[in-house]
Amino acid sequence: MVVRMRHTRAHTANRRSHHALKVANIVACKNCGAMKTPHHVCDVCGFYRGKKVLQVKTKANTKA
Repeated sequence: MVVRMRHTRAHTANRRSHHALKVANIVACKNCGAMKTPHHVCDVCGFYRGKKVLQVKTKANTKA
């Protein structure tokens, strides 16, 4: 089967212009100052919106 209506390279490139990856938005944690994504729990201290949400494991806590 033959392609009847072929798109030009410019048309294809214009469609693909939105496919680029965007830079991740990173903010500082208000509790510890570590960099984290907004609206997520901090991986370093376990705080979210000023409250302790997760118990973060550290090297001192993981001794068997």
